[in-house]
Amino acid sequence: MGNRSSSRPTDAELEILSVLWRNGPSTVRDVHAAINALKPTGYTTVLKLLQIMIDKGLVRRDESERAHVYEARFGQEQTQRQLLDDLLERAFEGSASKLVMQALSSEKATTEELAEIKRLLKKAERGAK
Repeated sequence: MGNRSSSRPTDAELEILSVLWRNGPSTVRDVHAAINALKPTGYTTVLKLLQIMIDKGLVRRDESERAHVYEARFGQEQTQRQLLDDLLERAFEGSASKLVMQALSSEKATTEELAEIKRLLKKAERGAK
């Protein structure tokens, strides 16, 4: 993803990426409508953010149509993994166990989430052998 610090999406950029992941390739007007439905946001703000995101390599722009269409350059899972890796290094000294322990102690996990965590732990244990 290039330079990790410059390509890390801001909170506002993550909102735009969420719209693109959910709705697929979209025009500025489409992205603006989705974000504006959640909180008042100016059209030019969305346009400027998309332009910055192109420079950062977070989105691609298809200019073949009159209304340019934007799409996320990387999938949601890949972006989440990059953000998690960055957080792991910056806040948890690279320790996955510290991160997981903090996450579980600060939020009440549902029964389904705990079952999924147990499944992932068993899978990780099999892979570590």
